[in-house]
Amino acid sequence: MAEQPLVRVLGIRHHGPGSARAVLAALEELQPEVVLIEGPPEADGLVEYLANPELQPPVALLAYRNDDPAAAAMWPLAQFSPEWQALTWAVGHGATVRFMDLPAAIVLADPAEEDPDLLELEEDPESDEDGGVDEDRDADGERMRSDPIAVLARAGGYDDPERWWDDVVESRRDGDPFDAITQAMAAVRESAPPQRSPQAQLREDRREAQMRKVLRAVIKQGPRSIGVVCGAWHAPALSGKLPPATKDNALLRGLPKTKISMAWVPWTHSRLGLWSGYGAGVESPGWYHHLFSATDQVIERWMTKAATVLRDHDLPVSSAHVIESVRLADALAALRDRPLAGLSEVSDAAEAVLCEGHRPLAQLINSEVVIGERLGTVPDEVPVVPLEADFRAAAKAARLKPSATERELVLDLRTPTDRRRSVLLHRMSIIGVDWGERVATGGIGTFKEGWAVLWQPELSVKLIEASLWGTTLVSAAEYRLSQRSDDLATITQAISAAIVAELPGVLPQLMRGLDARAARTNDVLELLAALVPLVEAQRYGDVRGTDTQALATVARGLLDRACAGLGAALGGLAPEAAEQARERIDDTHRVVPLLPGAKQVWIETLQTLLDRADLPPGISGRVVRMLLDGGQVSVDEAGDRLHAALSVGSSAAEKALWAEGFLSGGPLLLIHDERLLALVDEWLGELAEIEFLDVLPLLRRTFGAFSPPERRELNRVAAGVERAAISDEPEIDLLAAAGVLQTIRSILTPSSTPAGAERIGSVDGGVHV
Repeated sequence: MAEQPLVRVLGIRHHGPGSARAVLAALEELQPEVVLIEGPPEADGLVEYLANPELQPPVALLAYRNDDPAAAAMWPLAQFSPEWQALTWAVGHGATVRFMDLPAAIVLADPAEEDPDLLELEEDPESDEDGGVDEDRDADGERMRSDPIAVLARAGGYDDPERWWDDVVESRRDGDPFDAITQAMAAVRESAPPQRSPQAQLREDRREAQMRKVLRAVIKQGPRSIGVVCGAWHAPALSGKLPPATKDNALLRGLPKTKISMAWVPWTHSRLGLWSGYGAGVESPGWYHHLFSATDQVIERWMTKAATVLRDHDLPVSSAHVIESVRLADALAALRDRPLAGLSEVSDAAEAVLCEGHRPLAQLINSEVVIGERLGTVPDEVPVVPLEADFRAAAKAARLKPSATERELVLDLRTPTDRRRSVLLHRMSIIGVDWGERVATGGIGTFKEGWAVLWQPELSVKLIEASLWGTTLVSAAEYRLSQRSDDLATITQAISAAIVAELPGVLPQLMRGLDARAARTNDVLELLAALVPLVEAQRYGDVRGTDTQALATVARGLLDRACAGLGAALGGLAPEAAEQARERIDDTHRVVPLLPGAKQVWIETLQTLLDRADLPPGISGRVVRMLLDGGQVSVDEAGDRLHAALSVGSSAAEKALWAEGFLSGGPLLLIHDERLLALVDEWLGELAEIEFLDVLPLLRRTFGAFSPPERRELNRVAAGVERAAISDEPEIDLLAAAGVLQTIRSILTPSSTPAGAERIGSVDGGVHV
């Protein structure tokens, strides 16, 4: 009979730096020929890529269904994850690595194919991952934690299970805790309450059955020693003499499977605990990374990092601050009866000393050091779907590398590199992979684009989902645009997107759809909504070298049809519909000058609206302002129409809406034309008190939209107009009026007013005594 190999079960906590160090030490001592790791066995073929130095954590094993890439699962790994350290140790020492958890083909299979009595498996977001967390309820119905770590923490006199684990395992730098952990977990499992549902318990039983199945198969191969790295909760189930395989085989028989693919994908520290259904996350990956990587003077090095962050933001932090913060952290650990200062102690000390009690600065340290955002890298040679391979090539050609730190780009489309970047970001947006978001550049030229770019881990999944639409970014984006035919505006937006993403292949199809849809559309506002992106598209086509003559022709046709029915469409609109219509008219007025030969037609249409009695007041005022700005209406005529709109016979609300439409073009006209300002001032001055109170909210909304500098300048000009009006009045001979003033003074001045306190001056346009 062959000699049984030495099997060492290393029960760990996922993403635990102390566990990672202990695993490395145990593997060095054991020198196993085979290392078994909790994870999907389909990932065995990806282990070889750990030899490539470009595979840098944090990364994740991604599994997805071939027929539905949206159905995916992730297994993230960081530098301080025990599994990652076990993988790199095995690859570096020539040991065989096998994953031993349930296959991803089973995890991602359609549960409808399973026994109906076992459907609707409940997600337990914290179970197993950090030791089998479960929640139960006491007799009063209150939640109580019954996870094994909490049980062991209470037994050790701790009220916080996280602190207990940190003190006993994560902060340790020597010793072998695994036998003790296995024994402790065995004791907890014997007395632990059952899972909160039979389905969840069945899931855990199947997982452990699969782990034992793999372990038995490896033992039969006859290696001298085997190292098993698994969650601490599972350690007792894999230690000692294994039970007969009959029951385990029965649990695993007949489970539904699906075809899946697996790949390495980049991950980030901030997403280690945020993936749906993944409960092994940690709140402080930057701290854990530091605990694992710092070889000595852990607290001193940590405080130096925190001080560097503050200095990088131009905040004064001296060496004395660092020294005192280290002393305070050690003192807090002693007061709290902890063997070493933990995250709570260093955070409290940093906030009190480095940040001098300012919580926002402490939050800055938390963001940049405690979390410590970083993005892993995956080498190009790792197998990926064709679409992702095309994306990598395009990103490399555009010299745009995914980063977990948001940064802003101002692209000059006249340069080849920036143009490639723009095209790439637009194509990614079309397929739903929002790597970048458009931001304002502060200019009005068409050759500049502003983007805020940030790569997030879930974008890797979205990229794989998009592979259903094509094998390249061009084919996938063109397919997505070809499916956008809900309404006229959607089609024209797709045409605009095709122009900026340089996808000429889909334009003929979109143009045919646009012609067919426009021929059936009589809604004037829908025509205007479709017109705007179409005009912008033909404008941006110039800078991108695209022939947009056909777009201009179609846009002109839409404008002509909209102009023909605009007056009738606007008559008698309700306030909400009128507000929407005004926005459409504003957008159209903005883009019409970009359409060759269209401005005169649009201006003539606006002029026909001037005398329509059924026009909503907000639109009427806006049309007058547009024509006034364009020089088609004189200031005198605008004043007459202003007077007519604000005259008796209209309600206060209608007057305010007309004024709001007239003034929504901005205050520059009022600032630079004192005659128009005087007309508005006159109207306000003539309002009765009750009318003024009625229109005040609408006027406040109008003037509140002006920028603070514009409001200040308007106040200055208004004061000048008032002074000019006063200066035009006949001069008052104060000497001749001395007797009258003395009488008024005696009436208005209280007896307590000291003699000689009176003064004469001009205030608010009148004589003040």
